[in-house]
Amino acid sequence: MSDSGESGRPAGSGEPEGTVPDATHLPVLVDRVLELFEPAVAGRDAVLIDATLGLGGHTDALLTAFPRLRVIGLDRDPGALERSRQRLAGYGDRVRFVHTVYHRIPEVLADAGLDSVEGVLMDLGVSSMQLDLDERGFAYARDAPLDMRMDPTTGPTAADVLNTYSLDDLTRILRDYGEEKFARRIAKTVVAQRQRSPFETSEALVRLLYDAVPAPSRRTGGHPAKRTFQALRIEVNGELDILREAVPAAIAALGEGGRIVVESYHSLEDRIVKQALATAATSRTPEGLPVELPGHGPQLRLLTRGAEKADEAEIRRNPRAASVRLRAAEKRGADET
Repeated sequence: MSDSGESGRPAGSGEPEGTVPDATHLPVLVDRVLELFEPAVAGRDAVLIDATLGLGGHTDALLTAFPRLRVIGLDRDPGALERSRQRLAGYGDRVRFVHTVYHRIPEVLADAGLDSVEGVLMDLGVSSMQLDLDERGFAYARDAPLDMRMDPTTGPTAADVLNTYSLDDLTRILRDYGEEKFARRIAKTVVAQRQRSPFETSEALVRLLYDAVPAPSRRTGGHPAKRTFQALRIEVNGELDILREAVPAAIAALGEGGRIVVESYHSLEDRIVKQALATAATSRTPEGLPVELPGHGPQLRLLTRGAEKADEAEIRRNPRAASVRLRAAEKRGADET
């Protein structure tokens, strides 16, 4: 998962179907990301974890901007790691590649022999490479196998979810992860359809969703498959459960003055990030005490007021920036009050 906001294949680029010209994939809010990390990493031998490396766009910019920086790049998708390895080969041993899910940051630190790092970047969601490769099944605009695994080497697919989950479980994931108001109606239609023919490709699911979602909603609520595909992807990859573990793990990995920057792309992700950062930025000393209890002070200082968004110029250059929400914070020193 990663580089969610890197732009897709340029319109009219002439690239063969299924190829991904990595150099054209633009990381979202890259200038702001560099600005936020600069106080923590500039002019020193610093280490940053890119927890969702993807195609390496943010890491490329960071390594260029800060010549003494080293990056440990994590990704659960071996295909993305190979693409980024090719893209970042010129940086040599300044970048290390790790095939893992990003809530395992403590293990990554231990393996690297580090107690802490100066920065952690998370660019959440599905990557542009995953969207652009038809065989991965993330995009509802093209017919493809219903896979949706960010790591295609392990775990159940979206087809497995559709063909085996109970009516109640399907309703739950569509409602909770897709925020789909027709969740029960869609789930009933899926259960009826799979008894006739199991789901294998996205085209069959999209056809079903067009029929299941009422016409007035189709006209005003965006593509009828968008919320269902989001829900399936989140369920298949355990995205929200992983994120709930990953943000506290990232905060714990930061040394004093270290910074965390997170880019989210839908409200479910952003809500988890917001709550985790706010909790770590709040004192745990009981109200009414005249002094801060040792070890109970805020861990973080928030660097953004609310969630920052891309401006219109960036959205024109990179349409996938339209939904980004960026939050950042700095690790406070133990003696700060």
